[in-house]
Amino acid sequence: MTPWPALKSRERIIALLDAAHSIEQRELERYVRGAFHEHAITAEFHECVVPIVRDPENPPTAHLKPLLDLPGDTAVLPLRVVWRSSLQEKTTRPRPRDLLFGNPRRPKPGRARRILRKHPERVVCVAGRPATLDELRERLCQRHGGDAGSCARPEALAAFIAGQAGLALDVAERRLQGCRYKVPHRVANNLLSSYKFRRALEAVSAETGRSVEELHGESGEIMRELIARPQPFWLDVMAQFNHWVMRLGYDADVVIDREGLERVRQCARENPTALLWTHKTHVDAFAMNSVFFNNDFPAPHILGGVNMAFAGLGFLARHAGAIFIRRSFRNDPLYKAVLRHYIGYLMEKRFPLSWAFEGTRSRVGKLMPPRYGLLKYVLDSAHATGARNLHIVPIAISYDMIGDVHDYSLQESGAAKRPESLSWFIGYLRGLRQPMGKIYFDFGEPVILEQTPSPEDPRELQRVAFAVGVEVNRVTPITLPSLLCMVLLGAAPRALTADELACELSVLTEWAHKRDIPLTRSLGERDDAQIDRLTRMMIASGLLTCYEDGPERVYTIAAERHTVASYYRNTVIHFFLNKAIAELALLHMAQEELPGAEGFWEEAERLRDFFKFEFFYAPRDEFRRDVTQELSRYQPAWESALREPGVATQLFSRLRPRVAHGVLLPFVEAYRVVSDVLARHPLTEPLAEKDCVRKCLAYGRQARLQQRISSDASIGKLFFSNGFKLMENLRLTGAPPADAEALAERRLHMARTFRELQRRIERVRAAALP
Repeated sequence: MTPWPALKSRERIIALLDAAHSIEQRELERYVRGAFHEHAITAEFHECVVPIVRDPENPPTAHLKPLLDLPGDTAVLPLRVVWRSSLQEKTTRPRPRDLLFGNPRRPKPGRARRILRKHPERVVCVAGRPATLDELRERLCQRHGGDAGSCARPEALAAFIAGQAGLALDVAERRLQGCRYKVPHRVANNLLSSYKFRRALEAVSAETGRSVEELHGESGEIMRELIARPQPFWLDVMAQFNHWVMRLGYDADVVIDREGLERVRQCARENPTALLWTHKTHVDAFAMNSVFFNNDFPAPHILGGVNMAFAGLGFLARHAGAIFIRRSFRNDPLYKAVLRHYIGYLMEKRFPLSWAFEGTRSRVGKLMPPRYGLLKYVLDSAHATGARNLHIVPIAISYDMIGDVHDYSLQESGAAKRPESLSWFIGYLRGLRQPMGKIYFDFGEPVILEQTPSPEDPRELQRVAFAVGVEVNRVTPITLPSLLCMVLLGAAPRALTADELACELSVLTEWAHKRDIPLTRSLGERDDAQIDRLTRMMIASGLLTCYEDGPERVYTIAAERHTVASYYRNTVIHFFLNKAIAELALLHMAQEELPGAEGFWEEAERLRDFFKFEFFYAPRDEFRRDVTQELSRYQPAWESALREPGVATQLFSRLRPRVAHGVLLPFVEAYRVVSDVLARHPLTEPLAEKDCVRKCLAYGRQARLQQRISSDASIGKLFFSNGFKLMENLRLTGAPPADAEALAERRLHMARTFRELQRRIERVRAAALP
């Protein structure tokens, strides 16, 4: 797209040369003269050097101010030199020497002369879209809310023209270098001069009694701390670092849902967009950056806690687009206002936001009911700034194996979490040096908010968060390690032969295929070489044990790694949850000899309610529909058939595979521990969650030694915490009412309920094992 034909009709032109030094100025002057001659442009010509590339935030505009008195129809034409690695490449990886000698995309005079002498084809002059002085004044007035006084100041107009020229030149440059380098400039200046932000400061002033001038000055300090400063050079450096981190343990080729990625690209181009990804490991953020950079996606602004802004990584991440937010600012209305309008500004300008969906970095592997911190901030910003059609895109990042899982299991057992720091990060990177397979990226359908709801509406906030959670669960693929761990934990302490294990995997993958559940390629295509490779990785890591000295090769989970194995299993059990509930409800019908489907649904709903603090549930009608479809595969018209005696037993016997023991046993055993602790607790004392978890950790270890629970995988702070929430929800934890005996009986009844449920699951396991 060339601007020259449109300039033939202009009487006056200001050529705004974005030149960092005399070499670039000379190239641009030669380029302009040649273009004027080629296109027969005869306009009055004014040249003005404004080195925007030196300081995009505050470029010097002294040479521009005298030209602002020209007639309003004078066209302003921005021009810039682009320095390329070659005419074919769109990107270049920085070299270590570039950190010493400077950005190769913005060479200093000596380096520029050498490039011109040896590789003149690498120098390309570009022109941005021109605009008249009147058009630029009008834009400035619109930004200031029609304040004519602000628009009339030469300093403000000159700074605004330089900023608009920089944006136009960035667009022209990205046509050569790629969309990955789309970054915002002059964010603080634009915010501080915005009439919307001034109104926000006036509201804070009315709330706090502080003057607007004082708040304006402090806002600038907050912006220096908060606002990311992404630059193309540092995006290149970060991309190189991301690639290096991922290659420490993972295969170079990331498995990407290409169709989903293109949907996200189109979505982010047209709408304010938030990319929410599952958080399983610290590698997630590096993988996110790498995948989007390598696929020429505009650099997402990743939101994170300020605890990750430690020396070294904090500098690099901030210059690659990371936004570090204070951990707590509940009582700071000014910080809230700055954050709200900064996020709103990024959405308005179509810069995608990105963060880890809070609740997904579960220490036990599965998605948890979400926390609303960052989501609430973003919805608050969208609501306050009037953003429409906000698209929230769920992204599932999955791994064959994860190096953090051993630390998670220790923390779940009561160990303290080590705080983030540079030394911690170096140690973490060392721990990644082991083969861990592949990384998978899958994209869910966006949750679209045509009008952003008020963040003060907790039900709407919950609805949005759960919609994201359900969608991200839907697209998470089943991996081989997760399925192996599910099968072997379900069989533990018994080992399975290679043939038995292969048979179970085949039955489960066939079941998933028929229900359109996503599988990784090694499972979906039965890639035996990849399956063998991953199995050997799991054995080498100590997760699996393979015994080969007998007549048959047998596999089992290493005794001390059950908690680690349960993490992998938990990443996919949501696919099997409804089937597990149906199995237990049918077995209950068979045991109690209950006729009719009413008893089945009553028991299924009761079981579903027990685990409401563990899983993202689809609406009740959808749950019933899924269970009905599942059981109809084994017996059509099964609901009416349940009126006949013995049908529940017959239907249960037809179910293949059986999964309740592999899916729900650790939750039932953990809740049994909680209910036992509560039943023993004195009625005269209320029980707080923290004290309950501490007692459960101790009693759980005792119960494991007594074989009252089957595995260490059932002992964890998060399980016990959610179990306490259930008991609290059932009004079993508070101080006793007037009738203390009734409370004691209800507690004992709950303990018996989970013991009975544990025995029922053992019956499923006995029926499932070959």
